[in-house]
Amino acid sequence: MERTECISRNPSDTWDIGEDIGRHAKPGDVYALYGELGAGKTQLVKGIARGIGVKDWLYVVSPSFTIVNIYEGVYNLFHVDFYRIEGDEVDSIHVEEFLDNGIVVVEWADRAKWWNGVIKIYIENIGEEERSIVIVKP
Repeated sequence: MERTECISRNPSDTWDIGEDIGRHAKPGDVYALYGELGAGKTQLVKGIARGIGVKDWLYVVSPSFTIVNIYEGVYNLFHVDFYRIEGDEVDSIHVEEFLDNGIVVVEWADRAKWWNGVIKIYIENIGEEERSIVIVKP
């Protein structure tokens, strides 16, 4: 298991960390994001989008009401949000169906059970704009 710890001092740092993640991502990767409301999960996804070549990466928004947003870059980014999903509804999303066509990033990943191979990212507020970002790869 590989563990990387980063400190983000502001949203721009979070984008840069996400961009690095995106540059190393490959189709079939699943990123499970963990963190409280306002921790910066969507900011990290913006950076991941920038890293895979999504032109309008600044316009990436949390899909809280639509559940899944799809962004086109070098390959697709499937941005999933389980915030409004309860219990068995999580299984009905079928995240695994997206894996052949790109990467999947899931906000509020703690609402689902994950299989081996999922990359877990923990984001924690440690100051007004500062965040601790811990990436755990299997």
